[in-house]
Amino acid sequence: MGNSRGSHNSSDVVQTGAELVQQQEQKDIARQLVERARAEGVNLVGDNSLFKGLLKHVLEGALEAEMSEHLGYEKGDPAGRGVANSRNGTSSKRVRTEIGEVEIDVPRDRDVSFEPQIVPRHQRKIEGFDEAVLSLYAKGLTTGEIQQHLAEIYDMDVSRGLISRATDKIKDEVDAWRNRPLDKIYAVLMIDAIVLKIRDGAVSNRPVYIAVGINLEGERDVLGMWVGTGGEGAKQWMTWLSELRNRGVQDVLISCCDGLKGLPDSLTAIWPQTDVQLCVVHMVRNSLRFTSRAHWSAITKELRQVYTAPTEDAAKALFSEFEEKWSGQYPAMTGLWRKNWMHFAEFLKFPPGVRKIVYTTNMIESLNSRVRQASRRRGHFPSEEAALKVLYLAIRHREPNRPNPTGRTHNWKAAINVLAGFYGDRVDLDGLPLTNE
Repeated sequence: MGNSRGSHNSSDVVQTGAELVQQQEQKDIARQLVERARAEGVNLVGDNSLFKGLLKHVLEGALEAEMSEHLGYEKGDPAGRGVANSRNGTSSKRVRTEIGEVEIDVPRDRDVSFEPQIVPRHQRKIEGFDEAVLSLYAKGLTTGEIQQHLAEIYDMDVSRGLISRATDKIKDEVDAWRNRPLDKIYAVLMIDAIVLKIRDGAVSNRPVYIAVGINLEGERDVLGMWVGTGGEGAKQWMTWLSELRNRGVQDVLISCCDGLKGLPDSLTAIWPQTDVQLCVVHMVRNSLRFTSRAHWSAITKELRQVYTAPTEDAAKALFSEFEEKWSGQYPAMTGLWRKNWMHFAEFLKFPPGVRKIVYTTNMIESLNSRVRQASRRRGHFPSEEAALKVLYLAIRHREPNRPNPTGRTHNWKAAINVLAGFYGDRVDLDGLPLTNE
């Protein structure tokens, strides 16, 4: 038994060693090819480049291998003589790849039954073209700019119509995503609107309503996005929140929103037990609208002491001092906090770890900044559909070491235990998978 285990381990080491040798050989071959190309003045990219030549060789080799498997014998093998079907030369075909257009010779058979897989019939694009176009589209490039980029960088002569068809392929995916069923319970729901310039006859500012949820497993996701008309309104939010309920959301523990008039009532009309938390960042930002820039630094510093207080009673005491100091000069600012205190103070009952998750809708702001970058190039979106496609692509794209609208919530196990203590049976954890953090 011991010998068997030793033999097994030895085999693994030999296999791993062989793989390492093969990898090193591949690297050496690549290095030698590049060095030779440079020495002989051969371009690495562009027409007649080394990479295009290599890709042509690889594709044609793969097609020949497919043909051999289809016919049952290798090219030149005497076994193929006299068989019913045999090779019948090649046909030329130009395909678009991520390094430009490449002309290849596709083998044919006499009874035209060969169906190549690596480059299927009638396909002129190798895998990766649509992804490259969508990536450029998400960054805000128009179809004309993408056409120019592909021509300059990849030496591709591509029509705007083809580029439009590549981006249109995402439409069905967006529609399915916007109508997908949702979880029954969300621990946190963040809602906010961003404003985009969209053409509908004339170019105008249009609100795009966005809802981000964190489920009981700690997974954060964009639950819905909708283009509205006019300004952001609580009645319009009621329509979109009702849609979330119809897609399966039966309960929300905490919802974070801005100070839009009537919005807390809209939320509790859909989910009566929901605790509504006003976004603290919006509260501070709105406070500065009523004050002189000369006082911004002092005001934000003192408000920070209020919203980071250890308890609600401590926050009330600090706010009383703040109000006494500033209410004479800025009654509108202090009145804003007094009026909205109940929904502002909701998060103060939680420990710091949970407060950090529920006190702001800034996750939607991070999505807004991505879309601004895309819209800055365009100036405006040609349609609602175009705006939603770019938004969806921005949501789908994850940026390393940056805030992302989707993903795992940090330190969620500690947070969900706190929420279970506060909300009892509403936090239904039965059947949730085990996860590592």
